Amino acid sequence: MTTLLLIRHGLNDYVGKRLAGRLPGVHLNEAGRKQAQAIAGLLCKAPVKAIYSSPLERAVETAEPLAQALNLPIQIRPGLMEIDFGEWVGKTGKQMARTKLWKAVQETPSLARFPGGESFAEAQQRISAELSQIAAAHDEKDMLVCVSHSDAIKLAVAHFLGMPLDNFQRLSIDTTSITALILPKEGQPRFWLINQRLGVEFHAPEEKKGGRRKT
Repeated sequence: MTTLLLIRHGLNDYVGKRLAGRLPGVHLNEAGRKQAQAIAGLLCKAPVKAIYSSPLERAVETAEPLAQALNLPIQIRPGLMEIDFGEWVGKTGKQMARTKLWKAVQETPSLARFPGGESFAEAQQRISAELSQIAAAHDEKDMLVCVSHSDAIKLAVAHFLGMPLDNFQRLSIDTTSITALILPKEGQPRFWLINQRLGVEFHAPEEKKGGRRKT
C-alpha cells in the first residue's frame, strides 16, 4: 500500500484574511516557519521515500525543513497547485460573500466556476489524478509526502472517499495538518488520518490480516 501524507502548507499573512490562491510571493510568516520545523521534527524518523510539493512558495517553504532533515529533494508537481481562483484572488471573505457566486461555492460547488479560473470539478480531477500518478510511480510500501493547499486536499479527500463534490465544504484541513491517504495497487483507497494537527504523536497504520487489525 502506497501511503501519501497530504500536508497543507503553514501559516502566512493571507490565511483567514484574504484569498491567496496562486498569487506569487506569499511566504510563510514566523508562525508558519515554526509549523514547518515542527512537521520536520514529527516526520524526521518516518520512512518517507520522496517529498513532492506545489510550486507555490508557501508550500515549498513548508517542505524545506523536512527535506533537509531527510536529505531528500523537493520534487515540484504543478498538479498539487492551489485552485485557480481567477478574479477572486486577493479578495477578503466579506468581498467574496457579496458575490452571486458565493452561494454556489458553499452549497453547490459542483456547479461553481471561478471567473477567469477553473471549476471545482476540474480542480478535483487534477489533484486526484496527480496523486494517483505519484503513487503509481512508487513501490506499494512507500510512504510519500505531498505538500499542497486546503481546498486541493479537501477535494482529494472527497474524491477518494467517494463523497459527492457538493459535500466537500464540510471538510476542514488546517495548516500543516496531515491527511494520510493509502492508495493500493489493487483495491479501494482508504484514509487512516484526516486533518491530523500538530501536537499529536505520529504512528504508521498497522497491517491488517484476515480483516482484523494486528494487536
